Amino acid sequence: MAAPSNKRALLDGVIGEVKQAFRADRTIMSFREYFELMVEKPRVHLRSSAQYLVDMLDHFGKVELDLPIGKVTRFKLFDAPFAAGEGRVAGQEQVQEAVYRLLSNFAREGRVNKMILLHGPNGSAKSSMVRALMAGMDAYSRLPDGAVYSFNWIFPSERVGHSKLGFGGNLEERSVPASAGDSHAYLSAANIDARVPCEMHDHPIFLVPQTMRQGLLTELLPAVDPRPSDTRKTTAADYLRHGDLCYKCRRIYDALLASYDGDADKVLNHVQIERFYMSRRYRRGIATIEPQMSVDARIQQVTADRSMASLPAALQHTSLYEPSGPLVDANRGVLEFSDLLKRPVDSFKYLLDTVETATVSLESFVLHLDLVYIASTNEVYLDAFKQHPDFPSFKGRMELVRVPYVLRYQTEREIYAPQITDRVVGRHVAPHAIDVAALWGVMTRMRRNDASRYVREVSSLIEALTPMEKLRLYDSGELSERLSSRQTRELAAQIPELWKESQGYPNYEGRFGASARELRTALLNAAHYEAYKCLSPLAVLDELRLLLTAKSVYEFLKQEVVGKYHDHQAFLDETEEVFARWVDEEVRESMGLTSESSYTEHFTRYVTHVSHWVKKEKLLDPVSRAFVDPDEKLMGEIEKVLLSGNENADDFRRALIGTIGAHALEDPDRPPDYNVIFKHYQQRLREDFYAKRKKELKKLNETFLKYTGKDKGELDAKEEEGAARMLKALTSRYGYCENCARDTVAYLMRKRYAD
Repeated sequence: MAAPSNKRALLDGVIGEVKQAFRADRTIMSFREYFELMVEKPRVHLRSSAQYLVDMLDHFGKVELDLPIGKVTRFKLFDAPFAAGEGRVAGQEQVQEAVYRLLSNFAREGRVNKMILLHGPNGSAKSSMVRALMAGMDAYSRLPDGAVYSFNWIFPSERVGHSKLGFGGNLEERSVPASAGDSHAYLSAANIDARVPCEMHDHPIFLVPQTMRQGLLTELLPAVDPRPSDTRKTTAADYLRHGDLCYKCRRIYDALLASYDGDADKVLNHVQIERFYMSRRYRRGIATIEPQMSVDARIQQVTADRSMASLPAALQHTSLYEPSGPLVDANRGVLEFSDLLKRPVDSFKYLLDTVETATVSLESFVLHLDLVYIASTNEVYLDAFKQHPDFPSFKGRMELVRVPYVLRYQTEREIYAPQITDRVVGRHVAPHAIDVAALWGVMTRMRRNDASRYVREVSSLIEALTPMEKLRLYDSGELSERLSSRQTRELAAQIPELWKESQGYPNYEGRFGASARELRTALLNAAHYEAYKCLSPLAVLDELRLLLTAKSVYEFLKQEVVGKYHDHQAFLDETEEVFARWVDEEVRESMGLTSESSYTEHFTRYVTHVSHWVKKEKLLDPVSRAFVDPDEKLMGEIEKVLLSGNENADDFRRALIGTIGAHALEDPDRPPDYNVIFKHYQQRLREDFYAKRKKELKKLNETFLKYTGKDKGELDAKEEEGAARMLKALTSRYGYCENCARDTVAYLMRKRYAD
């Protein structure tokens, strides 16, 4: 146990760090100090809420992703680097780009005159995206570039005396900067009779009279060079040019100005500039309005409050009202309307004027607002809203941003990986437990493409495209093994168009299907299956089969089967088959019958012979050291495995060398990696190798089950050593534990080796 002196030292260290951070962050300033800071960095301290969000997104950076569906921009804020990834939004890069573009437009125009309405099916990450933005604002506001300031009114006690000019007490202990002048900003609590905050978080520049403010803004902002992405010079937002103090602050300012006979310097001495930090939890610059029936802003009289009894005589007989509510709390930041359209339309009709004019009329006065409005709704409510007679009026004040379900398997998997962990479910998460849920979920969202929209050369290929093949196209650009090399290239070129095709349709791809929310519930439910000691993919498959029986609960299960699309039972069967293929390959590789490099070496030899065949050249035989013709027998044996259907061998060889040449042109400084370029061909060679050794594989699996079960004593030393080596490979290379490894091998014996 630490000694008392050590405990005090620890506490003193914490206290010292807090004090140092408070001063370094310039949390409290006089108006004169703030004015100097504003003049020094006008681009930071004279920006609207929209510009603030743009700067925040730029601060965290972005990355260009080259995906099969095309190039997209991902903003790193949605990876939540400030929270160690907690709250990360997987995918939705197109939505991020759309929101950034709208915010940039608002910033350039100098006003937010529309609400951003995120719409999509339930569970498509609409609220998650807004929460990520809000969390980013919280983190950014704590950084030097993200500093935001408002002000309080300070009224010193009478005992301070005019000679002290409001500082009172031990002036030297207050560490008041010389630049603070005669301000009361640094008064200690004991020497303050009243401290009146501004609930609106009004910008301190509002303390400069509006007639003078225009010239000041014109002088400060033209000196700022536009960023490369800007199309024109940064201009002051309408809020800064035309906005004014809230009702309460205006009454205080006018009363003080009158009592000081127009001496604005003495009025500003009562101003304490305070840095505030954006916070959703404490509703500072960030607020969420839930879909309940309530007023979003209101006022209350404060002059009757006992806490205000110490105001100066000049204010004692002035009626002061302070506003409150989400609109007030969110000013200078973001206001979210969660499930906006679940409220009756009449309850948010005020937004028609508020969004366009950036003002809201209350009983006694008008509030000037600087807000970015973001709302969310699902497609059912939006469809109903479009039939409302007031929809055309609202549409002119809204920017609709579609948020579909994720359509890429790897992205879908990223949603569950941080949520479904050993710690969360209370047991080991077996390999592929998340994979099977993600794979099935994405297939339920696929929509059949209209083949007639495409050129004749690919229309038949698109007509025959299955949901699983389409998933692979979107995810990795890999194509069906049933296609020839030429067909593969032609179809690959159409991936971006396939992705975009239905974006203009009411029933777009990604509108229907299993939601991430529903799949997460299925994964959590599967963790309770007593038949397995781990969260097993077999339990997940069982849970998904149970989900398929609840057609009255899940809308996507009511879809009519169109060809091979929307056949959710068939998708589950196909998912199980893919799972069996995954684990069969992992178990086989763990047996150590052959090394991975042997496939690469075998295929490399084939490519070497094909290359010389195409060039009509001889090659050097490594044994005889003589130049010989390419080995037709070697090439023919491999092509028996690699060629699809009636594909011509000569055409296949030329296409293969052409593919290598194309990759060499794209990246001339790096030799072609056959493991990447021809991954599916090497997979075929691998499958052929094991297909010829099925009996041997069955025997090794039986030995493994004995080793991990009660029959371990029946094995000889060699068998036991092989099974132990296999278990070690499964655990170290693929993440199995002994329990789920045994479950997997037992499943394979039933599924693949029962004959």
